[in-house]
Order: sequence, then structure tokens, then C-alpha cells
Amino acid sequence: MKKIINNTSQVVEEMLEGIVCAYPHAIKRLPGTQVLVRANKPDHKVALVSGGGSGHEPSHGGFVGTGMLDGAVAGAVFTSPTPDQVYEAIKAVDNGSGVLLIIKNYTGDVLNFEMAADLAMMDGIEVEKIIVNDDVAVENSTWTTGRRGIAGTLFVHKIAGAKAEAGAPLSEVKRVAEKVIANVRSMGMALSACTVPEAGKPSFTLADDEMEIGLGIHGEPGTHREKIKEADAIVSDLLDKIFLDLSLQAQDEVAVLVNGLGATPLMELYIANRKVNEILTSKGIIPVKTLVGNYMTSIEMAGFSISLLKLDNELKGLLEAPANTPALVQY
Repeated sequence: MKKIINNTSQVVEEMLEGIVCAYPHAIKRLPGTQVLVRANKPDHKVALVSGGGSGHEPSHGGFVGTGMLDGAVAGAVFTSPTPDQVYEAIKAVDNGSGVLLIIKNYTGDVLNFEMAADLAMMDGIEVEKIIVNDDVAVENSTWTTGRRGIAGTLFVHKIAGAKAEAGAPLSEVKRVAEKVIANVRSMGMALSACTVPEAGKPSFTLADDEMEIGLGIHGEPGTHREKIKEADAIVSDLLDKIFLDLSLQAQDEVAVLVNGLGATPLMELYIANRKVNEILTSKGIIPVKTLVGNYMTSIEMAGFSISLLKLDNELKGLLEAPANTPALVQY
């Protein structure tokens, strides 16, 4: 195992310290926790909390800031944060307007975030929850009942965050978050596995000429393995599956996310995006905003995912609203 680390047991601790050192103007760490919150707590605004296992950076701490999350909870690598850590995040960000928990659909995340919500509500904090399940690859998987939550979660963070930043009440922030979930679909592929530091070996193996289609962001099995194809063919296959699950017609507007899993060069992501744009345009579908880069990774996995979000005027306006976070800035 080759990694630029010190001690496998201190990876998350030292990573969190490093993030805060890089962005002290934007985020701070709650003492004694693995929770990152906005450096300047806003008044009278619905607060958003998300999180999950570490190893997906910049998710989720990189999206703490103006117009997106108010708090992010980091579990151990690929392991859900514990209920008490989520509970501390809820208490830290609440300012009387309520808290929305954005949870990716993994069994541990759902159970632990729900337990934390129950604890917070016993304290009199108003808490609502939404569960992101954008992955169209498989209906049930190693760690989930139902579809997994993957990179499309970024659009939930951005749009619900903009709605909250505008002063909307908790019920409206939850409504718009659920609207995003209903209209976002994702699917990914990988050329190689990643290595969890404490495991010391790759989570699975692929032959030099193989790729895995539809795997999860923790390396969970996908739909199948096949011989590697050219980029255009891979993109076409992923989009075909997304189109089966997301009703799109000519003149519909979409947001696009071509998300790297950690080890894929930007050169290759842009090549993939070129084909995404070509296919959408050929169908008369209008990509009004495109993000290309590493937004929800799987440590050093080689591969990428595509997310499409069907937009209406409300979602488009919120998507274009300002944000200022370590991993996403727009004016």
C-alpha cells in the first residue's frame, strides 16, 4: 500500500485538521468531534447537515459554507458517523429555525442520522430528514435497501442550501430538496478499486482490460464487468440507463455533473463530458449548467459517474444562486 499518510488510525483526524488549516475563514471544527461547521454561524436560517464516511472528499466538509451546508459529519473511512457525532452537529448549527438532514441512502447512515434526529427533537430542536437515492445502477446493494445515494447528492446540497440561504422555512427547504431527489439520476463506472488505509489492500480487483459498471462509491458491486471500451461507448451506456429512469424530452433543461472518483485525470473527465453534451444536444435536451471534477470521490478509485438533474425555473434559479464553500464557489 502506497499512501501519503502518517498512521492509518489517524487519517480522518489529520485530514480534518488539514481542511480547517486551509479554510479557516469558511469552516471550523467542533472541539472533540469529527464535525465541521460554518466559521460564522448565520442567524435565523434553516440549517443543513450532511455527512457520511470519510474517503469521499471534498464531500462533505468541502461543501460547508454560504449557500450550501451548515455542518458536515465525518465518519471513519467508508463508515457512517455515529449518532452522537451527528447529534453534536445538529445542536451546533441550530439557531431556532430548524435543521434539515441530508442523508445518502446507506443503511448505516440512515439509522444513525435518524437516531440523532430523535435525540435532537427530544431537546426541542425541529428536525426534518430527506434521503438521496440517485443511483440507477441497482435497486438493492450490499449496504442499502433501495437505490444508493451517490454524486447527485451535490445538487441537493446546492439547491436546498440556496433555498435556506434565502430565508425559506424548514418545510419549503425540505420540499425543494425532495424535488431535487425526484429529478436527479446518476450512474458510475470504475477501472480500478481503492484501498481503505486500515485494510491495506484494494477492495476488489479488475483485470487490466476490465471495467466495472454501476458500482457504488464504496466499491460495492455494480451491475456487471466487461471489457474496457472507448470513452464514448462508456458514456453512452451510462446515459442509456439514466434515460430509462429519468423522463426527458426535447427542450428540457438539465444540470450535468461528470464526477471523478479520485484517480481519473481531468483530461479524461472532459473527454467524457464532451460525449455527454453531444448526446444531450442530439436529443434536444439543453445542458444549462455543467460541473466536471472531483466532487464525491472514492479515495483513489479510477472511474467516474454521470449525474443529470432535470430542471424547472425554480430549481434552475436556486442552482445558479451564489455559494462560497471550499469546494464550490459561484457568484
